[in-house]
Amino acid sequence: MRRRTRWAVGAAAAVLVAGGGITVAVASSHGSSGTSAPSTESADAGFARDMATHHQQAVEMSYIVRDRTKDEEIRRLAYDIAQTQANQRGMLLGWLDLWELPKVPQGAPMEWMGMGDMPPGEDGALMPGMATNTELKGLGKLSGRAAEVRYLQLMTRHHKGGIHMAEGCVDRCEVGVELRLAQGMVDSQESEIELMADLLKARGAKP
Repeated sequence: MRRRTRWAVGAAAAVLVAGGGITVAVASSHGSSGTSAPSTESADAGFARDMATHHQQAVEMSYIVRDRTKDEEIRRLAYDIAQTQANQRGMLLGWLDLWELPKVPQGAPMEWMGMGDMPPGEDGALMPGMATNTELKGLGKLSGRAAEVRYLQLMTRHHKGGIHMAEGCVDRCEVGVELRLAQGMVDSQESEIELMADLLKARGAKP
């Protein structure tokens, strides 16, 4: 389990190092070359907006649990997820800036995936996998093992929702570097789900 943790942290570090290059690549492919930017209704723009929102909650949950436990393995995982997803969120919002597109969706969440008619999210859970405001408040009231288990359960569900959305981009997006980032999200979050299952098992809990 420790070996898998080190692998996950290493993979996340590689994503962070690559982040600047990915942003520059998008800037050149949709700027100086004269290629037109994606439209505001495109999957590229929709994914960037929705995943930025989805990521923000993962960052929030991760910092909550870091203050609620002294377990170093959970604290490292939470810090890794927070830093990776904050960096990716910055890239997604940066691309919207480069494309001169609004950062706030004008339609329903995940409309770009053909899911605009899904029931509106309740209690702050705007998209599949997201925690409700009540669940976030509940996490903030826990400590120790109880906080660790609840965080791992919420983040496992959150990752599954994120993977579903990232796969939607892989199928629909047209900007090459965004496609590659989305596929990287799928790969890394699937690995983290396996790690979190091990951590839950070690604590006598299930996803």
